[in-house]
Amino acid sequence: MESLQGTFPVLSVGPQAPEPRPRLGVQYSLGSLPFGGFVALPQLAPMDIIEGKADLDRAKLPKIYYVNWFRTDENGKFLWPGYGENSRVLKWIFQRSEGKVHALDTPIGRLPEPADLDTNGLDLPASNVAKLLSVDVDGWLAEVPLIREHFAKFGSHLPQGLKQEVDDLEQRLRKAKK
Repeated sequence: MESLQGTFPVLSVGPQAPEPRPRLGVQYSLGSLPFGGFVALPQLAPMDIIEGKADLDRAKLPKIYYVNWFRTDENGKFLWPGYGENSRVLKWIFQRSEGKVHALDTPIGRLPEPADLDTNGLDLPASNVAKLLSVDVDGWLAEVPLIREHFAKFGSHLPQGLKQEVDDLEQRLRKAKK
């Protein structure tokens, strides 16, 4: 099911909310379905790969990383210093793919260990790094029904494996909340 890890973030990005509400995922106002629209499933991969049934070497599948550059503090100020510093996250991604740095397992996936994220020369408080690398379990739990609502729009075209990803995500979040 590792192939679902890349498919799930693409398709779970929900539509723009009709009224402003805080959301953890990226919101798009370009249409009711972002790039994971009705025609996306056949274009992403053959169904046997999406369902995890293909006979392939999972170690050779591409690594998929989901990054939210737009996390803010309680005053609405961005926690990450900006686009010019995104290469530092890309550095971690490349080093992670090569097995040179570590990752912490969280309910939403693997995050950098603070020491492995190159922040040298940045005026970035440790509290910002801690918040960037934290998981808002309650916020993600609130997101789960919205992901299900979005997935329902795909009807019978949605692979069972993606439904299972949502169930697994919710289970990991509930376990982390205990």
